[in-house]
Amino acid sequence: MASLPPAALQTEPGRTLELLTVPQVMARLQLGRSAVYDLLRTGQLASITLGRARRIPNHALADFIHTRLEQEAAA
Repeated sequence: MASLPPAALQTEPGRTLELLTVPQVMARLQLGRSAVYDLLRTGQLASITLGRARRIPNHALADFIHTRLEQEAAA
């Protein structure tokens, strides 16, 4: 049986919850470090803290993107 990567958790059969690092979110959004931390600080992007490490669930990133798309469409 293959083990999951350390930053992934099994939530439901067949569904994996991936935890992203700030640099991974930076790359996906093509934003700088300060911009990503501003999104985290203002609560626009949800995250969890594990010790001193900040992790962003992949579903939180997807929710953020969908929310921004809806805001842009409504404007």
